[in-house]
Amino acid sequence: MDGAVLLACLSLLAVDGDTFKCDGESMRPMGDGAPHVSGFDTPEIWTRKCQKELELARKAKKRLQDLLNTAGVEVWDSGERDKTETKRRLVWVVLPGGRTAGSILIEEGHARIWKPKHKNNWCG
Repeated sequence: MDGAVLLACLSLLAVDGDTFKCDGESMRPMGDGAPHVSGFDTPEIWTRKCQKELELARKAKKRLQDLLNTAGVEVWDSGERDKTETKRRLVWVVLPGGRTAGSILIEEGHARIWKPKHKNNWCG
């Protein structure tokens, strides 16, 4: 997290398992990853491919919201943006004790590791 900047967010709201809003601005947490190199991926709510993916996505979203509600949670801006249409900030969500929200979601089975050009299948 060299060069990262701590953001002050009055409101943190999960959009899905791997997107949240900080005071209305969409952000993409990277877990323990690095911008454009690695991170985590969760099932999709809006572009789901099956009912199972939707159910998993809702659980991932709820768990991310629980983590965002943790007292003392910090959002660190990497200074980079993702390559989506909305150009979300790429950030680290760090909980007290130093673990990232992404590492917890992966450990609990709500997310999988993400790398460029890799697509996770949540329906199989």
